[in-house]
Amino acid sequence: MSDAPVSIHTQDGVRTLTIQRPEKLNALNGATLQALDSAFAEAATDESVRVVVLTGAGSKAFVAGADIAEMNTLTPVQGRDFSLLGQQLMRRIERMSKPVIAMVNGFALGGGLELAMACHLRIAADSAKLGQPEINLGLIPGFGGTQRLLRLAGRGAALELCLLGTPIDAARAQQLGIVNKVVPAAELEEETRRIANQLAQAAPLALRGILDAIQVGGECGIGEGLEYESAQFGLMFATEDMREGTSAFLERRKPAFRNR
Repeated sequence: MSDAPVSIHTQDGVRTLTIQRPEKLNALNGATLQALDSAFAEAATDESVRVVVLTGAGSKAFVAGADIAEMNTLTPVQGRDFSLLGQQLMRRIERMSKPVIAMVNGFALGGGLELAMACHLRIAADSAKLGQPEINLGLIPGFGGTQRLLRLAGRGAALELCLLGTPIDAARAQQLGIVNKVVPAAELEEETRRIANQLAQAAPLALRGILDAIQVGGECGIGEGLEYESAQFGLMFATEDMREGTSAFLERRKPAFRNR
């Protein structure tokens, strides 16, 4: 068995990245953050990859947090650098031009919730627990938790999760908009695969346009966001996939998108 912190498997255009530290509940140390960053960078440029699924090994945890044993020894400068390393990874994920699905199979705490929130979609097992418990360690979230919780769930929920540090169950996380879907744990992999396969068959350039437009729109005013959307909409008319999609609709057949 490989000692690599991240395993990589690709099938039918879906690349699955699995964090392989089950004995540590898949906690994020520096080496794991770097391995994930490299894996996502490679997936972004691999034309055979249409969708990325991210999960953790074992049945207990997606990612139970950052590696506390490693953090305990850090100096202030090293702590800042550790935060920046994590934030670099999270920004790479949310700026991916291909959909990224977090398959949350267990605990998603601290850095684990931050990692899941950077993904475009989050499918959670009904047994999953999610939270930002850094306050209990005398810390604050360092990989973007305060900012992405605010944007996903609103000010009240962000303050609750970060100030109290109490995990919530998957059903409450769905109510708050933190996860998109909750399914029985036994069905998690099948349902995530179904959604990933659907995305893998969609028009790649249109997927990219949607991801870009929503990313830009979330960081600017509505006027600029609408202008960007119109520009992306217009660009689609230069693609073969747009002609194929509209022709298939008119001809009542399934489209065959080619990423052109």
